[in-house]
Amino acid sequence: MAAEDVRIATNPPITIARLEARPDWTSLAAGDVEIDTLIVEDAVVPQSSVNAIGATLQKRAKATEPEKRARQRRSGIRSPRRVQLKKVTWSDGQQRMTVEAEFGLGRDGLLDVANFKVVDGRLAGASGTIKRNGDDWPVHVKVGGGTIAGKLQLDELPSGAVSLTGQLTTEGVEVAALTAPSKTLTGKLRAQTALRAEFRDIGQLGDVLATQTHFNVSDALVRGIDLARAVETAGLNRGGMTRLNALAGQVHTQGKTVHLTHLVATSGPLAANGNVTMAANRSLSGRINVDVPTAKGAVGVPLVVSGTADAPAVSMTRGALLGAVVGTVIAPGVGTSVGASAGERAADKLRGLFGK
Repeated sequence: MAAEDVRIATNPPITIARLEARPDWTSLAAGDVEIDTLIVEDAVVPQSSVNAIGATLQKRAKATEPEKRARQRRSGIRSPRRVQLKKVTWSDGQQRMTVEAEFGLGRDGLLDVANFKVVDGRLAGASGTIKRNGDDWPVHVKVGGGTIAGKLQLDELPSGAVSLTGQLTTEGVEVAALTAPSKTLTGKLRAQTALRAEFRDIGQLGDVLATQTHFNVSDALVRGIDLARAVETAGLNRGGMTRLNALAGQVHTQGKTVHLTHLVATSGPLAANGNVTMAANRSLSGRINVDVPTAKGAVGVPLVVSGTADAPAVSMTRGALLGAVVGTVIAPGVGTSVGASAGERAADKLRGLFGK
């Protein structure tokens, strides 16, 4: 059985050039309707539409009596044993990713094995496998010249929701391959990640998935920010780049919001630390402190992070900027840094005095 030019009336619509369902003939002869293979070709699946369908199904499930749901599960129509995706494109409104994949499902409806390859868009060239081993699902992904490997665990909760947990190790992955088309940061990534999520519908996963990662990046290059010039010009300089001798920190994600904490970076004589948050719309906010060496020791210069992930910007706080102006008049160069640090300390004292 096959259908062509399928259009699901969500907003935006889900479109499928060809949808084919191949039955299990042995089961069909016995009176059961069991799909052996489901093939989806040339489809475009907006993430927002998947979320909307998931929410609708949840509402219907809650409104259905438990006895009726049990009868529906015993109705004889079962999930397909295999699913093939041929040039299926996921879109989140900003980026697209086209994949080809094949999934095999067990009798319990859970994944037995999966093979996939990203053929276009975000993460193009990435490929991976997932193969069930008892209660674990080992994962191995090749991407950006490196690997991501680990194990996932799935458990059904008493509430009916599904719990997903996992541990992943990243080795030698080019950062720009994960963030393409943005190339704000390049370098080789090593990381340890723990993830968790609870969901009732797979379409919710992108919004509820939470991760914690400890990372370091070697040969790192940050485009769009020149830390040395930003300090010298009181944050007025824009553009440029900063090559980092070392970059490490922690990343916490909740849905599409990303928090970078305990950031530590060195670039030549400069050292920086701070915290940065990227919102769901990719806007940046945060603060970093740059230690500048002077004859009397290192001086900390505070910078505010703003802009977007594709066009980051740094500027001084108001208190630091005032101090930098005074310092530049007294002693151009190092006076800018010293004045910025002193100005920030004075601003902190004033905020404490007035309770702000």
